[in-house]
Order: sequence, then C-alpha cells, then structure tokens
Amino acid sequence: MKDPSLRRSVALFRAFMNEQDDPETCYSLLARDAADQVERYTPLKGSTVIDVGGGSGHFTDEFRRRGARGFLFEPDPAELHGHGRTPQGAVLADGYLLPVADGTADVTFSSNVLEHVDDPRTFLSEMVRVTRPGGLVYVSFTNWYSPWGGHETAPWHYLGAERARARYARRHGRPAKHTLGENLFAVHVGPTLRHVRARDDVEVLAARSRYWPFLAHAITRVPVLREIATWNLLLILRRCPHDDDH
Repeated sequence: MKDPSLRRSVALFRAFMNEQDDPETCYSLLARDAADQVERYTPLKGSTVIDVGGGSGHFTDEFRRRGARGFLFEPDPAELHGHGRTPQGAVLADGYLLPVADGTADVTFSSNVLEHVDDPRTFLSEMVRVTRPGGLVYVSFTNWYSPWGGHETAPWHYLGAERARARYARRHGRPAKHTLGENLFAVHVGPTLRHVRARDDVEVLAARSRYWPFLAHAITRVPVLREIATWNLLLILRRCPHDDDH
C-alpha cells in the first residue's frame, strides 16, 4: 500500500480497532508497514536490526523474513511471551541499558515505546549508541495529546488521566492497563522534535505522522495543531559519523 494514502490509513485503522480481538492480524500488518518504511531508506536484507521494546516479536519476525539479522530486546517477560512463544533472537533486557556494543546495528527500531519510558532522552541516546555511524534509527510514539494518547482510556484522557481511568474502570469492571506517570508518560511532539534536531549525533531524515493519509510531514511543522493531529510521530534518523571519522 502506498504510504501515505487513504487506503493504507484505513487498513491500519481498521486493524487497530480490532487489535484486542485479533492482535495477530493487527501487529502483522503494522510490522509489514514499518518494514516497508525502513526499506525506503536502507535495505533490510543482510542488515543487523535491533528492535527495542518490540513485545512479542512481530516486527523482529518481519525483519527476519526480509533477510535481516533481527534481535529483539524487551524488558517485560509478559510481553515477550505474550503469544505463548519466545520470538527468535529475543533477549530480556532494558532499553535504557542495552547489552550491545557501540555501533552494532545497521538499524535500531522502536515502535510505540517512547511514551512508556520515564526518560525518553536517555532511551533515544541508547538507541543512537548501538547504531553504527551512517546507520538508521526508527522511532515512533503516540504523543499524549493525540486522540489515542491515553491508549485504552482515550479519548477521555483529554478530561484528565485520573478521570479517564475511573471511567474505564466503571465501564469495564477492571482497572486500565496504563497509569500516567507509572507506565505511560506524556510525551509531546514539539519538545521531541526540538531535542532530536539539537543533537549533533543524528541527522533527521524524516519527521512525520506515521499513519496520517496526507500532509504527513506538513502536520508536524504546525505548533499546537501537531500535538493533536500528528496522532503518532515517526522519526527517521541517520547516525552521524564520529568526530574521528570526519
């Protein structure tokens, strides 16, 4: 499917809406879409790809299907074994301190993880560290003011995180999976863009809405509007050469 396109966006949205009932279809489609996005910038075949926080391994599986040496680093055992299997190339490890040497990966990948870490800048720095000079860093996240920013409590998070959690518990008879300040954090588009653009170890190749069907790049250039309309920010970064490589 062409990216961006209305057809692609509708397909991804439908899969997302059925994620609870059919997670295999949802995440397999998302993995194929993400791999297509990566391959617009660098070939996957023969590459070493590190997937940081990739849960049950759908992205890593797709990278491997395309000929990459894919490795998954996931800190949560429940997520890692969420489909009753341990994905090939999986390691139980924290994204803040990856057990990987500097410059190991051709591609370092993270899908919808940044909003779940308390220190996004350290997390990003660790992704850059393990990427070789000239390699690619792919990171996407759901920003807090996105219509989906509250995750399962969305869009009621606009009225406050605690109120949204209380409503969820009333309607579903169980607490929401995510709690703001514990395993979900308010990460915003503007500050994130300013941070990556100010870094001297990466070049920003793309900063766009991951799913939006049109004007995907333009939306992220408009302050205030971008915090809502971006939905999910996708950053494609190129690791700059070390000083002694210039």
